[in-house]
This record gives sequence, structure tokens and C-alpha cells, in this order.
Amino acid sequence: MLHCAGVFGGMVHAPTRVITVEREYGSRGGEFAHELAARLGWRLLDSELVEGAARMAGVDPKAAARFDERLDPWYYRYGRLFWQDSSYSTIGKFDDHVLDCERMLELIRREILEAAKEGQCVLVGRGAACALAGQPGCFHIFVYATSSAKRDWFTRAFPDEAQRADDHLAAFDKRRAAAIRKFYQQEWCSRQLYHMLLNSAMGTEAMIAAVQCAAGLCAAPAQTVGTTSGSGLCD
Repeated sequence: MLHCAGVFGGMVHAPTRVITVEREYGSRGGEFAHELAARLGWRLLDSELVEGAARMAGVDPKAAARFDERLDPWYYRYGRLFWQDSSYSTIGKFDDHVLDCERMLELIRREILEAAKEGQCVLVGRGAACALAGQPGCFHIFVYATSSAKRDWFTRAFPDEAQRADDHLAAFDKRRAAAIRKFYQQEWCSRQLYHMLLNSAMGTEAMIAAVQCAAGLCAAPAQTVGTTSGSGLCD
């Protein structure tokens, strides 16, 4: 389990080199992150984080995806404690290299830290804001949406499950929140983790423009002969 201090804990002003995007399920925050990365010309790390963790674990990415953004069942966690108890060391030890949800989060955290060292990347979910909390040059975003907007998205994406849309939406976010709480000791949707909260109802273009301005990534306006240079703010 890890602890993080939030965006204001020791945050040092520095040029933005990394953007993390956490998102409510159904808010289309993942789509926004893809568009943002493309606009900036930066690397996008979404499912790529899972694939990288799978390579480190030596397993198939499809198998690794089963452990993505969730907690191991309670009975599995209880079993781990049982096997790790020194009282039972004579009957064998639990293999720390077995891939489970907790190990998956640890491997993904390593991927996140390595990506941040290289910079110029957009990281999607999986506790990236917690893993990089307080690190200079990192800008953290949380994307949310109204219940009706998320319900409409789910109905279009999964028409056969439309009647249970609210249940599925809530369960997905509950799993994400539980994984972050367990591994990082933080509340997934806590405002103190993020520099910016965005309602996806404003549209992708407006969201990208807002992030570019807030993160200091706006292109400075061209200087005209006989005038002073612009302020560098977005129009």
C-alpha cells in the first residue's frame, strides 16, 4: 500500500510534461485523453499500461486485463495473509510473483513512473494521479459527467443491458475506487488529487483548450511587426 500527498503536497511549478486523466465510467474521459494526446503530439498510455505490465509479468495481455482497475476477491486476499503468516512457513509460501490485482497495480505503477521520466505523455486512469502526486511537471485531470449523460452513453454502447445501466455504471466506478483506496490509501474522486475537474458536457474541443491553457501548453500567438509579444493565453 502506498500513500500520496495530493497535487498541493510539495508541488513545484515546472513546465508540464505529463498529464494524467482519471475518469468516471461513461464520461468519455478515455476518448478525451486520446484526442488530447493526439493534439499535443504526445504518447498515449491507456491499455498500453496494462500491456506493459503484462510484459513485465510474462503473461498474455488479455489475461492481464482481467486484473485491471479492480481488487482481488476478499477470500483471495485472506488466503494471501494465511500463506504469508510465518506460523505456516513450513507448508510453503505464497508466490509474490503470481499475477493478481495487487501485483498488477504495482507493475502499472512502475510503468507510470517510467513514462513520467520520459515525459510528453498522457496517462489514463489506474491511479496515475496518485503515483505521480506532488511530482513537478505533472498535471492531473478528473473527467466526470451527469448521470443522464453516462446513462445515454451506456445505452448506446450496450443496448442489451440498457435497463441495468445505472447498476453497471455505479459498479464499475466502485471497483476503480476500491482499488485506488486499497493500493494508494486515497479516495479516487477526491478533488485534492487533481488540478482540474472537467464536465465532459462541455465537449472535447473546449476541454482540450481548457487543459492547454491551465497546463501552460498554449502556443504563444505569433508576434506582429510593430507590436509587443502576446501574453500566451488562449483566445
